[in-house]
Amino acid sequence: MVAISSDAPTTAQVPDDSALLRRLYHTLRLIRAFEEKVDALRTSGRLQGSLHLYVGQEAVATGVCARLNSDDYVASTHRGHGHAIAKGVDVGRMMAELYGRTTGTNHGKGGSMHIADTSVGMLGATGIVGAGAPIALGAALSARTRGTRQVAATFFGDGAMGQGPIYECLNMAAIWKLPLIFVCENNGYAESTSAEYALSTRDLSRRAAAFEVPAFVVDGQDVFAVYERMGEAVERARSGEGPTFLECKTYRYYGHFLGDDPLRYRTQDEEAFYRSRDCIERFERAVSERGLLSEAELRTTTREVEQSIADAVEFAESSPLPEVSELTTEVYAEDAR
Repeated sequence: MVAISSDAPTTAQVPDDSALLRRLYHTLRLIRAFEEKVDALRTSGRLQGSLHLYVGQEAVATGVCARLNSDDYVASTHRGHGHAIAKGVDVGRMMAELYGRTTGTNHGKGGSMHIADTSVGMLGATGIVGAGAPIALGAALSARTRGTRQVAATFFGDGAMGQGPIYECLNMAAIWKLPLIFVCENNGYAESTSAEYALSTRDLSRRAAAFEVPAFVVDGQDVFAVYERMGEAVERARSGEGPTFLECKTYRYYGHFLGDDPLRYRTQDEEAFYRSRDCIERFERAVSERGLLSEAELRTTTREVEQSIADAVEFAESSPLPEVSELTTEVYAEDAR
């Protein structure tokens, strides 16, 4: 089981900025609502295909992407819905992609593990473990070469720390001082293998020390802690100081994928423990206790999110399926729309 996040109030600074707080809460809620709706649609049979849900980890994507500009870059993972939403990808187009419709982010041809939208810097999800890191590295090198102040962030799980590309990218980013931020979402399990069983160190951030990359362990169940540390990492990147490694200790509520994952590799007590420290509930407590957002404001945001998801489903289900003639289009770059 991953290191336990404290049930005490957040020790990170809570921004005294109501607009920012509303934006953070909206993103947290939108990710949660999207994923729970997808689960319900899959269970009812209205939606088909393999899906990897992000429920429980919302604070990581929200805190990281809240520090990024629209022209900054993100490379995602197989569990990428939360990253895409936090980076600004339209939930209607995302839902249409899951339905395989032409109005989807990839015109219905990519599905859950290939959602991409370069107009907001979302370079794409990938089903290959650790494969986002080289993509983000290239984006960071491009930004440095072009002389912009853009940064790139790559998300990956604890399981990806067994893949060579992560270490190759750490080395190259350190040598060239690239504006690249490594975000390890350590949810305790590489599919069904416990990190405690498979990994030699409790804190994976220590591995970045071999490349002299500044590394930090972050409470991934606390959006304010993620937001605070990500701000420091982005500032370093934009000022030319190079990469940073953030290990966000978090927890996924669902199985590795929707389908036949009986979750026999973890206990009910463990799941209950982490659910009792839910990132959305911790946010609500923090802002309510400080009088920064009212209960009415929180309820209004929740209703707005629910309507957005209902609209997304209606948009997806009313969108057309691709024609058979589309099967061989967009295979090569010159065919892309």
